[in-house]
Formats: sequence, structure tokens, C-alpha cells
Amino acid sequence: MGFFDKWQGPAQESEQQEGSETDRLRNDVLKAKMPFRVQEVAIKEIEKLVKTNPSATEYTIGINYIEYLISLPWNETTGDNMDIVHAKKILDEEHYGLEDIKRRILEYLAVRIMKLSGKQKVLVVDDEETACRNIEHILTKDGYAVSTATSGVAALNLLERHSFDIVVTDLKMESVDGMEVLEKAKGRDPSVEVIMVSGHATPPVADEALQKGSFHFLAKPFKLDELRTTIRDALKEKRAHFGVKSPALCFVGPPGTGKTSLQRCIARSLGRKFIRISLAGMKDEAQIRGHRRSYVGALPGRIIQEIRRAGSKNPVVMLDEIDKIGQDFKGDPASALLEVLDPSQNTYFIDHYLDVPFDLSNVMFIATANTLGPIPAPLLDRLEVITLSGYTEEEKEEIAFRFLIPREIEDAGLSLHPPVFNQQAVLKIIREHTRESGLRNLRRQIASICRKIALEQLNTPHKNLRVEITPNQVDSLLGPSRYFFEQAEEKETIGMATGLALTESGGQIIFIEATIMKGKEDLILTGSLGEVMKESAQAALSYVRSHATFLGIPEDFFAGHDIHIHIPAGGVPKDGPSAGLPMAICLISLLTKRPVRREVALTGELTLSGRILPVGGVKEKILAARRAQIKTVILPSRNQGSLQEIAESITKDLQIVTSDEIDKIIGLALSDLS
Repeated sequence: MGFFDKWQGPAQESEQQEGSETDRLRNDVLKAKMPFRVQEVAIKEIEKLVKTNPSATEYTIGINYIEYLISLPWNETTGDNMDIVHAKKILDEEHYGLEDIKRRILEYLAVRIMKLSGKQKVLVVDDEETACRNIEHILTKDGYAVSTATSGVAALNLLERHSFDIVVTDLKMESVDGMEVLEKAKGRDPSVEVIMVSGHATPPVADEALQKGSFHFLAKPFKLDELRTTIRDALKEKRAHFGVKSPALCFVGPPGTGKTSLQRCIARSLGRKFIRISLAGMKDEAQIRGHRRSYVGALPGRIIQEIRRAGSKNPVVMLDEIDKIGQDFKGDPASALLEVLDPSQNTYFIDHYLDVPFDLSNVMFIATANTLGPIPAPLLDRLEVITLSGYTEEEKEEIAFRFLIPREIEDAGLSLHPPVFNQQAVLKIIREHTRESGLRNLRRQIASICRKIALEQLNTPHKNLRVEITPNQVDSLLGPSRYFFEQAEEKETIGMATGLALTESGGQIIFIEATIMKGKEDLILTGSLGEVMKESAQAALSYVRSHATFLGIPEDFFAGHDIHIHIPAGGVPKDGPSAGLPMAICLISLLTKRPVRREVALTGELTLSGRILPVGGVKEKILAARRAQIKTVILPSRNQGSLQEIAESITKDLQIVTSDEIDKIIGLALSDLS
């Protein structure tokens, strides 16, 4: 044989390489344990590649697509740690307070444990009645809840009306055979495990059953112990992939309240992988759903990409800053999230790049937001909202000593000679150097002190290395106090009321000032007020004018005069209906010459008829009043129910009054004429 007899030529060599590539892909697809329909799509793509020139762009796109399908964790899950005591320990170690959120996580675990601890339901299908009864007898003794069907038709009826964990079915039956029972069971509930039994077992038939999703194929006659073992193995597999449909939670609260760190603790307590996806500024819908493969540089969406990196189909996915998601001509990502977050739809989530369904029902989605306002209503409807209102001074103090100070001392390299913070110093930092609902600025101020001490120790190495941080040293290290509490201690002022507002940073107090002067009967509003707040001011003035006699005010007080209402911090936009009641009290104080009590803060929406409507953010507003050393908080009567959700430790130093009677509120808020 000569050289030319051995040489196959470049064309034949290319065909051999192509064949080996497609053969490798076919083997990898079969090993990947994809769902049957996905496997069919992958095999068809490989068949197209066989007919495609390897130098063509479509060939490379096809190879990348199939390899991406193979690399996805179609059946890879991490088993949940079902120990509630362990989960509670981790949550308590990392976070102080937040009892409602911890309780919700433990409830989720409890549901999973209860569902797994119940009797597993088994359906036995066999047209031989004796065999059916024997299997039923044995499995009932083993503790399973067993139902039987002596025909394929009866089995389909039972599958339509009931759910089962395991289906044991004969292959050869009249009218409806075992393959149809298998397809019906898997089509209705992909998580059900089906064990096929037949006296006519052949390799092609067994392969067909396994490809359609059968867990195992047993040849008759079989030993009952063999069936028992197979059922136990099937249930073990089912437990590994078991999922109560994971809820889509949304943690809402000001910055620095622990939304991100709490999610990491959830993933750690469950033993799941953790994924963070930032939605802030996301404007392209394709970042959620992916691109069509026809696009140059097409990629799947972020969710599928991150699940692939995690190598697990049941991670904890954090959708960060969902209230800051964008929208432009490239689509609406918020609308694309509707399918992702709906447990009734995300079982068959289709990414545009994959173009086959991927089951997201086992993923635990947790979104974060500062406020609910910007979130579209349909998307908000998919979320179970859990509010993180902020921390009291006592909680901040406890968290500082337990977590923040030790961490910042270690980060500053001061572990050998750690500074000692006394209680009054920490309280001074909280009150006079930070004003926030969360802990971010408190951590920064503690870190700043630690850095300055580290520098001082390096500059004066022979100085006493043990430093005690006192209130005086706080001022020398951090500078003069930034915030003061004089608003609760100043003398009472006519025409100035204290309101309570809800912002992205949590609850805050606002001052409302009013004055009257000669003019053309104009209402002047300043302080960067939004449209709703401007309308509240107009409604408050109209109420006062229409009830002037009742309030003891001259009816012609507005004639020839202007009234100016101002809310300080004019550079900060303000809006919302909650200021209606304090605006009315401010005007009544101005016109009756009765000063507003400085220790009183109000919130509520006022109508023209004098009705006081409920408002939101009650807990956040009460926390703000407590931080500002307010003594009395006046709320609408319909907010009485909101008080039941607030811990007694928050309200213990406050007198909280709920009322819909304007004359009673006037008596509480205004001082008597001297």
C-alpha cells in the first residue's frame, strides 16, 4: 500500500473530526441526565450539525449551544439542611433582633420538614388483580399510603384526581399501557418517580421507558425486596430534588438594615449556594430572558448564567435593588421578572437562548428594596414583602458591642491591644454622629475611630497601648457633633408643628412652619414639596377656613393676607399625604396663637370634612420619634392595628394616642393660652 492509498485527504479528515465531535456531544448529552424533551432538542441539534460544514458560523453556534445545555445543572441540587435548631443558631449568631424575618425563615423550613415527614403515596397499576393486592399488602405494611388500579384507564383517572410520590406500573395492559401511564404521570407532575414492571422486558423497551423519565425498569418475576429497595432509592432521589415551591420574598427597608447579610445567612442555614444579581439600572430585558441564538454574541440571561456557575438548580438568588430597575426601548426587565417570580409559571421558565424550559421552582428568590413605591404593581403581587424598619438605640448599642466593634478592631489590626469602648461613648456616636435607621454610618464611625487609634499607636509606640474610648475622646476623634436633639427641648413655638415622614432612609421627623402676612390671599408653599403634599396643604387650609368658627378663628382671617407654609431642608424633595394633619395643627396654632407642644409629633391624612385617614410606615415613624426624644405620637385611629406589630421595647417610652377627633388632637397638640 502506497502513501496515496493511506492518505485520506483533507475532506475525509475533516469529516472524521466532525464525526468524532458530534459523537462526543451525543455521549455527553446522554450522560447529562437532561429532561427527556430537552434531550430530544439537543439530539436534533446534533443531527443538524452532522449536515453542517464545520467551517460555517452556524456550526460553532450549534456546538456552543449544545455544550451550554450539557453544562447546566438539570438535576444537580444541594440538599437542604433541615435542622431548625441549626438554622436558628446561625441566624441569631449573625443578626440581633429581626425576629419576624427569622420566624418566616424557620416557618419555611418547618413546612419542608412536615411535608417530608408525612406518608409517601404510592400508586400500584397492574391488570393482574392478585399481583396488585400482594404489592399493596407489602407496601402498606412498610408504611406507605397505597392506592391501586387494575387498568391503565383507572390509573389515568386516579392521576387526574390525586398526586402520588411513586407510581409502580405494569407495561403491557389493554387500552392504556404503562408507557401512557408514565407519560401522564410525568406530564402532570415531573417530580413523581415511576417504576416500570414487565414480563416482556427487552433492552429497547427499557431504554424507551428510561428516556421518558422512568426511574427504573424491573423484569418479572421480581423479588419483593428488590421492589422495596427500588422504591426506597426512588424516594431518596425524590427527597434530594424535593421542593416546597420556594417563596419569592422581598426585604424592604432603609440602607444598612442587614438585607444582604441576612440573605447570606439564609443560604448558609439551608446549606444552599448563594447568588447575587444586581438589578439597579438594568434596562435590557435580555439580561433576564437572554438573547436569541441568531444574535451575534448571544448569551443566556443572568439568572441562567448564575445558576450554571453555581452548579445547582436550587440556590438562594438575591435580586438586589429591585426598586431601582430601569426601562427603555430595549424592553421592560420588571415585566420579564413576572414569570421568574411566579411559582405557578417558573417551573417551565424559557430563556430565549436555551429555548427549552428550565425549572426555577426550587430556586429561592429574595429581592431587596428601599421602598415599595417604584416597584410595578404586578411584580409586587408576586412578592411576599417583609419589612425591615430599622433599629432602636438599644438595638444599635447591642449590635455595636456584639458585632461592629470586634470586627472593626480586627480589620484595623488592633487585636493585640484592642481599644475599649464604654457605653456612653457608643451612645454618643449613635445619637450625635449618626442619624439613620440602619447601621452603615455607625460602622463607618467606629471604623474611623479604630483607624485613628492605629495611626496613633504607630506614631507613638511607647505610649500606653490600652485605650479607653470615652465621650470626650469621641469628639476629639470624630470632630464636633453633627446631630442634636434640641427639637424635643426647645421652647414651644407658635406656628411650628412636628410631623413624621417615611423616606428611603427610614422614618424621619419634619418641621412644618407657617406664617401669615399681608398679601393677596395666596397660599405660598416652599421646601421642595411634591404634588401630593401641596394638595395636603391646600386641603388643610380649606378645612381651617371652613371650620373657623368651630376653631375660634375669625372667619375673615384670610382676607388681605397671604399664608406661607415652609418645610425646612428645602434641597430634599418631600411628598406624601401624611403631612395633612400636622399642617392643619400648624395653621390652627398660627391663627389661634397657641404654641404647639414640642414633645408632640403627628402623622395622618386630613380630608376637607375633617376625617383623619390612616397612613403607612407606622413603625418607622415611631422609631424616628423615639430617636428624636419625642414624648407623644398622635396617629389616626385606623392605624391602631399597626401598633400590635411593634415590639413593646420600642413603644415603652412613648405615649401613643390614636384618634379621629380633631378637637381631641388639638387639645393634645396645642398648649393652652396663658
